[in-house]
Amino acid sequence: MNFNKKFLAIAVVLIVIPSVVAYNYLNTPKELTGKITVSGAWALYPMMVRWAEEFQKINSKVKIEVSAGGAGKGMADALAGLVDIGMVSREISDAEVEKGAFWVSVVKDAVVPDVNKGNPVLADILAKGVKRSDFMDIYVYGNMTTWGQLVGRPEIADQINVYTRSDSCGAAETWANYFGKKQQDLKGTGVYGDPGIAEAVRNDALGIGFNNINYAYDANTGKPVEGLVMVPIDLNQNGAIDTDEDFYGTRDKIVEAIASGTYPSPPAREEHLVTKGTFSGIVMEFVKWILNDAQKYALETGFIPLTDQRRAEMLQKLEG
Repeated sequence: MNFNKKFLAIAVVLIVIPSVVAYNYLNTPKELTGKITVSGAWALYPMMVRWAEEFQKINSKVKIEVSAGGAGKGMADALAGLVDIGMVSREISDAEVEKGAFWVSVVKDAVVPDVNKGNPVLADILAKGVKRSDFMDIYVYGNMTTWGQLVGRPEIADQINVYTRSDSCGAAETWANYFGKKQQDLKGTGVYGDPGIAEAVRNDALGIGFNNINYAYDANTGKPVEGLVMVPIDLNQNGAIDTDEDFYGTRDKIVEAIASGTYPSPPAREEHLVTKGTFSGIVMEFVKWILNDAQKYALETGFIPLTDQRRAEMLQKLEG
């Protein structure tokens, strides 16, 4: 090889190697660091805890703090800038959007009615179900006052003890929305939080309440929480729970019913993440990850992932 050919070969190496190094540098993801704070809906809390755990596994320098307290708290905290993300398990109002609330839907679940396993007319309830109009008589009008009255057995005079939520929350708003009402229209003894209302019904043989499915079903067994029985809704109002209405025995069954649309919406609904203004920085990366890779954790945590179309809509909204 003469001098000119050697020089040309060296020159090619000097030109090619820097371009490869530059390419690798530009395409290496930046390491995420920082802290993300989240508060709000009891409904979304178990899912958000799982997402936080998984995200921190792949981003060891990111710390995510998650606390529950109701959808109202999540919205208030987000609008006040007290947290990066508010969890809201109800519809976002126009007034909240006007105050700067920016939101995306991330997953779906539902509210279910429940009673105590020692209910005096439990067999009748499970066989006949409860019609929407009867739930309204219990929760809105207050003129359905005994368990015997509910199932057509007037000789049973045991009083219906009605429980609702004392905190501003998505579960109560969604349950009320099933009747075309607002949370403040619901009658009953107010109890704080999803765990609180479940415990109240568990301790009262004459009680009736409602819970987000992940507080009505045991996360380990997938069966109803000990002491609780889900109240089947008589969807076709024929006075009997037909085979296609009987899906309350396990969490997997009701999740399937919600996903297929068999369980009505409301009380099924989407769950949302809210911030003031727009998501940015590591918070934006976290929310994008939730809408992409993290949807795979939904079913095993007792939630329903968004459809591909809905997910695409949310990603488009997120990125403006």
